[in-house]
Amino acid sequence: MTQTSFAPRLLIVVPTLNSFQLLPRLVASLRGQSREGWRVLFIDGPSGAEHRAWLQRLCADDPRFAWIPQDPALPGIFGAMNQGFAAAEHHDWLLFWGSDDWAASPEVFARLEESLAEAHSAGAVPGLYPDLIVCRGRYVSVAAGTGCLGRATAFRWFGAYRRSLALGSTPPHQATLIGPGARLCLSRYASGFQLSADLDYFLQLSRFPELRITRLDLELVHMAEGGVSGLHHRRRLQEVRRAYRRAFGVLWPVPFLLRYVQRVLSLLECRYRP
Repeated sequence: MTQTSFAPRLLIVVPTLNSFQLLPRLVASLRGQSREGWRVLFIDGPSGAEHRAWLQRLCADDPRFAWIPQDPALPGIFGAMNQGFAAAEHHDWLLFWGSDDWAASPEVFARLEESLAEAHSAGAVPGLYPDLIVCRGRYVSVAAGTGCLGRATAFRWFGAYRRSLALGSTPPHQATLIGPGARLCLSRYASGFQLSADLDYFLQLSRFPELRITRLDLELVHMAEGGVSGLHHRRRLQEVRRAYRRAFGVLWPVPFLLRYVQRVLSLLECRYRP
C-alpha cells in the first residue's frame, strides 16, 4: 500500500488587542514561508479603530488572513483561544500564537511536513496520525532591535506523556500543534485560569491514555521576551499549583517543584551555550 505524506493543514489562531504594531513581524514570517497550507485567524478583543482598520486592510489584501471580534462572553486571552477551538474545522491543526510571536525561519513549515513524513514512514501505522505534535520554541530579546536568542522552550521526554508531565515537563503551547484527535478528547481551555490554562489543558489531556504524541527536534517559533504572564508572578504560581493539583492530587508538589528545576536548567543551558 502506498502511503501518502502527512501534510497538516495549519490554523494559526492569534488573539489580539491593540497590538497591530507588533503584527507585521508575524505576518512577514508567514508570508515568507516556502510551504503553503496555512491560514491565520485573528480574534480581536475590544481594540480601537486604528487596530481594527489595520486588520481589515490585511485580511482584504490576503485571503489567508481573517479576523473576528472576540465574544464578550468569552473574556481574556484563553476565552479568545476557545473561540479558536470552536472555529477549527475537523482536519485543522491548531497552533496558538501571540501578537509578538513569529515563525522561526522561512522553511520551518516545510521542515515540519518533512519531519512528520519521516516519522510516519519510520514505523507509524498507516493512517494513524498523532494527536499532538510538539516542537521547540525560543525566546528572543527584541530590545533595541538586537534579536538576541534567549532561553529555549522544549518538552523533555521521560518515556511517556503523563510521566513527563509528572516530572515537571510541559509542551510549549506556541510550539505545539493540537490535532483533531486531541480536540476530540478536550476541545477547550478550562475556565478560571487567566495565565495557565494551557498548562491545565496539557495536564488534563494526560487522562486519555490513547493520546498519541509526536515530538520533533524543530525550532518552530520565536517569541519576544516579556509578555503579560511574566508580569503577574504570584497569580501564575497560584494557577500552576491549581493545575497540578487538578491533575495529580496530593502529589502536586512534585511536578510543581520539578517544573521550576527544569526552568533553571534551561536558563543555564542558554547562558552557557557556545
